[in-house]
Amino acid sequence: MTCLIDAYEEQQLEKDTRVVLHLSPKIAPIKAAVFPLVKKDGMPEVAHKIIDTLRSHYMVFYDEGGAVGRRYRRMDEIGTPFCITVDSQTLQDQTVTIRERDSMQQDRVAMDQIKKYLEERILVVD
Repeated sequence: MTCLIDAYEEQQLEKDTRVVLHLSPKIAPIKAAVFPLVKKDGMPEVAHKIIDTLRSHYMVFYDEGGAVGRRYRRMDEIGTPFCITVDSQTLQDQTVTIRERDSMQQDRVAMDQIKKYLEERILVVD
């Protein structure tokens, strides 16, 4: 209970409030979420391949419902530290966008480097 109370934060933004559960990536139950930007053009299929690759190493979540910003918010609320977005650039160059929950920083990462990227950030000592 103490971890949850300490990790919970409501951030006031210009138009609304962002609720974030700042769980350490080490203890967050869901390590990453994978989102296809749209439900067409082969993006869901690529997202499912990423899920299949990561599932044997981490608890991951797939979401294709609603705007990507709302999907990010849902993951922020439950403490998911990383969100991986498959977009049109992914189809061209096999890279994805990985968004870090606390800083909201986004990095472009090759699909074959996603596991390594997550591993390096999950195992880092807080």
